Amino acid sequence: MNPDLQKLHPYPFEKLRALFQGLTPATDLTPIRLSIGEPRHPTPELISSALAENLAGLAVYPTTLGSEALRESIAAWLTRRFGLATIDPASQIIPVNGSREALFAIAQCVVDRSQPNPLVVSPNPFYQIYEGAAYLAGARPLFLNQLPEQGFSSDFASIPVSTWKDIQLVYVCSPGNPTGKVLNLEEWRMLFELSDQHGFVIAADECYSEIYFDEDHPPLGALEACHRLGRTDFRNVVMFSSLSKRSNVPGMRSGFVAGDSGILGRFLLYRTYHGCAMSPAVQAASIAAWNDEAHVAENRRLYREKFDLVAPMLDPHMGIELPDAGFYLWARTPIPDTDFARRLQGEYNVTVLPGSYLGREEAGINPGAGFVRIALVAETSECLEAARRIQEFCQKL
Repeated sequence: MNPDLQKLHPYPFEKLRALFQGLTPATDLTPIRLSIGEPRHPTPELISSALAENLAGLAVYPTTLGSEALRESIAAWLTRRFGLATIDPASQIIPVNGSREALFAIAQCVVDRSQPNPLVVSPNPFYQIYEGAAYLAGARPLFLNQLPEQGFSSDFASIPVSTWKDIQLVYVCSPGNPTGKVLNLEEWRMLFELSDQHGFVIAADECYSEIYFDEDHPPLGALEACHRLGRTDFRNVVMFSSLSKRSNVPGMRSGFVAGDSGILGRFLLYRTYHGCAMSPAVQAASIAAWNDEAHVAENRRLYREKFDLVAPMLDPHMGIELPDAGFYLWARTPIPDTDFARRLQGEYNVTVLPGSYLGREEAGINPGAGFVRIALVAETSECLEAARRIQEFCQKL
């Protein structure tokens, strides 16, 4: 067996099941699950219809590169959304089966195991795929703490110059999971300049980019930052996006990678052997999704409504700060986060995720400790009821 498998940590939801072992939640309260970032708004009819109407595509093998029509629809969306001057559908876009599998696979493609100490930078707290991808690529993760006193930003300048020579890949999550932090242009500029100096690849996870509050100011993306800074070849940068959150289709497993054509050419070679081509029926449904913005705007409206109702209820008890974007509340707990989550589950039948499960101890602290992640993915009425129960629980404390 691959010895690197021994380095993998249990997934946060495995830890959550262990935490709740032996609990019997109050039977007079319906369960409300706000622990997992699984969108529960209805899937738009235009996507379901396109999927059903193209089931004949199941009779043919799909190509790893996907159809020209899908890549062109993604290119058109990227140009509209991020104001790009141009992006080549043939060499700068690859459809993938959801961003998760591609975020994992990029490390397997990028990391050079022959080097003595390959490092992969990850935000901390973080999406655990980054850590597992680093270990199984033969690298070691280097965690950058994202702390409230620093606005949950990643302090790239804190990494010693002597360490950058070993860094081969930097994962950036913007908007961040779980903090909702969005990188600004100056932060991107610094990261691009460091990449130019040291040659590492930047993997920008942007699966939450379409859940934001101000319709006139969508979050800045990595390719948009490249464009604005004159890096029109997107050198050393690949961004990952997905329909799961944007279009409420987490079960469809549809996304894409876009950016540096040199990196993507080698990534395509890797994926050809990996055997992960997207179903033609899913490709057709994805085209319908990327071509339509009305359902995405309505999706954002629903999330805004929930934030507007829930945040003021919890703020007096949990010091709520609204995220820049995304659908998570990163909320402080008045008692240790694991105790908070366990008692809330047992006494009020509301499931949230302890923040310490999303972080690793670095520089003597786990930056997720003392927080819980609350995913406002349920219907508005459920989120309001959950907020009422959390409010009552906090008052008891």
